[in-house]
Amino acid sequence: MYTTLGNQYDNSLVSNAFGFMRFPVNFQPYDSDAEWVITGVPFDAATSGRPGSRLGPGAIRQISTNLAWEGCRWPWEFNLRQRLNVIDCGDLVYAFGDSQDLSDKLLAHAEKLLANGKRMLTFGGDHYISLPLLRAHAKTFGKMALVHFDAHTDTYSNGSTFDHGTMFYTAPQEGLISPEHSVQIGIRTQFDKSLGFNVLDAAQINDHSVDDILAQVKQIVGDLPIYLTFDIDCLDPAHAPGTGTPVIGGLTSDKASKLIRGLQGMNIVGMDLVEVSPAYDQSDITALAAASLALDMLHVQASNKG
Repeated sequence: MYTTLGNQYDNSLVSNAFGFMRFPVNFQPYDSDAEWVITGVPFDAATSGRPGSRLGPGAIRQISTNLAWEGCRWPWEFNLRQRLNVIDCGDLVYAFGDSQDLSDKLLAHAEKLLANGKRMLTFGGDHYISLPLLRAHAKTFGKMALVHFDAHTDTYSNGSTFDHGTMFYTAPQEGLISPEHSVQIGIRTQFDKSLGFNVLDAAQINDHSVDDILAQVKQIVGDLPIYLTFDIDCLDPAHAPGTGTPVIGGLTSDKASKLIRGLQGMNIVGMDLVEVSPAYDQSDITALAAASLALDMLHVQASNKG
């Protein structure tokens, strides 16, 4: 049994009543026949704004039942379950309040999944979780391009070791991602323009067509493997109020969905969706947006097999 993920009571992942989209739940995912594994990371100790994203994985799973009844999800023309083998392995177990333990456990979990040929879709939690995930993916895939949806670049250098605003300042320093082949989409806060990232701010995204934006993204990333990360605050608060650091002027859920769907054919090797904070949500619309975007991410992977 893989005890790195355990605590003093249990050497497995925490049980959930059901998996995302009612996918099979498997608490020992490493030796399964799954192609993609969903992991929840209930961690928000690196949050600078309003807390609560540790409850995000549960909220995303819960609302996803409203999406699970369709055989073929519009506008896709195939049944995801017939084309892609997906399981949900529950939530990562770590010592609450111990950010280093979280980082170590998530790294070990990701490394073992990737070593066994699995791919990962991870639900945060706050955005810090992307850093240990990038470390694990870089060991398998080498330096990657980052496709990053967010209101913030998270390239700030004035935070602590565990900070949801510093991951993409640290990642290039560790050789995990190539800034010149990375694109940050929906940004609408200040950032250091000297760090080499390609930034498509929210005004550009809102004023240009989906096709034009996707053409830029594909030109930027080139042939590198891609890590896709989506901070839900990329969406305008009208579409996603339930997040810790909302910023007006963001993307609509419609445009974000079209951009995600347009990533078909690209070599996406890992994905996460973060910063859903249910305490600030209204009528579950943020969780629903997150679940819908995550479902489109998986459809993109399934379409690449077809």
